[in-house]
Amino acid sequence: MPTVLDDTLLDDPARLAEADSAGLLRAAAMAGAQVRATAELAAELELSERLDLGRPRAVVLIDRPGVSRTLTRLLAALLAPSCPVPVVVAEVVPSWIGALDVVFAHTDDPGDRELAASLERAARYGASVVLSGPSEGPVAAAVAGKGLLLAPRIPVPPELAFPRGLAAGLLTANALGLLISDVQVLADQLDLEAEKDYLARESFANPAKALALRVADRVPLLWGLDPVAVAVGEHAAHAFAAHAATVCDVEDYRQALARPALRRAAQSGGAERDIFADPDDPSGDNIPTRVLLLSVRTGPATDAARYQAEDLLPGADVIAPAEEIEADEIVRAAVLALRFELAAVYLGLAAGSIGGAGRFAPATA
Repeated sequence: MPTVLDDTLLDDPARLAEADSAGLLRAAAMAGAQVRATAELAAELELSERLDLGRPRAVVLIDRPGVSRTLTRLLAALLAPSCPVPVVVAEVVPSWIGALDVVFAHTDDPGDRELAASLERAARYGASVVLSGPSEGPVAAAVAGKGLLLAPRIPVPPELAFPRGLAAGLLTANALGLLISDVQVLADQLDLEAEKDYLARESFANPAKALALRVADRVPLLWGLDPVAVAVGEHAAHAFAAHAATVCDVEDYRQALARPALRRAAQSGGAERDIFADPDDPSGDNIPTRVLLLSVRTGPATDAARYQAEDLLPGADVIAPAEEIEADEIVRAAVLALRFELAAVYLGLAAGSIGGAGRFAPATA
């Protein structure tokens, strides 16, 4: 028989703490500390001074497995509107790399030999290389004495290292004069979000727990109203898969609505699941969806997109950090990413996919 989500776990701090044997909630709540530690290390390494090279020809963001993929997409989306130089996202350093280019990479795999070879080639051809990753192993050795290594000072599982990698990327963009971001403000806002999402706070007052309950036993459709929101949605999908074994659909909402079958499912997805439905009946709609419209940017274009999306999808939830905090889009994006991370951990604990058995089986005769 299908199992049932034990949502009572979410409002029982003692059971939550016991189920979270790996300390994932605490690790996720250290997002602000990760940002501060990265900023401190960057200052010690004189990152700004060493990257004061004038405008680069191009910035290359290396996209590797794990949170590297989602944070590079977010960095590219944040840079895109006003960046005066090309921003290239690639799995390896392009063949045309040269002394006028800057390469940024994040990894939590010190033995990624493909990345190591790629970064070594970039350094050999004179490119400026910034690496966010472990201080040992082939990857670190590839940039030793040739590039800047921002090693982790706050130990967290690789799937929760997003704030560290994002901070490293933002500091690199700051040093190059391509973006203006206050990482100290970012760290403070991440601390405030972690406080809101603390395990002792009940679901009705805890945004991450409430979000976890909204998507429980449903297929989350994470549709962005702007490019930055789509990038955050990609990170949210990674978090839900990593912690709760939940598969999400992530798309720009215009593209999402261009798929008729899924659009129809989304428009009827607010209905509650029929408990008498045959789970093996392929014709039944036994897995309802939950549309989450994500909005990070503000302005007329985003407002118009939101109005149209809410009109077409009246049952959708809109998650717009700008309605909650006064901050720039960089901070709003990072705060929303952290909320999704914590929601994914809470959902994983309640579903039993991490920690202990959060689900309970119905009694049988």
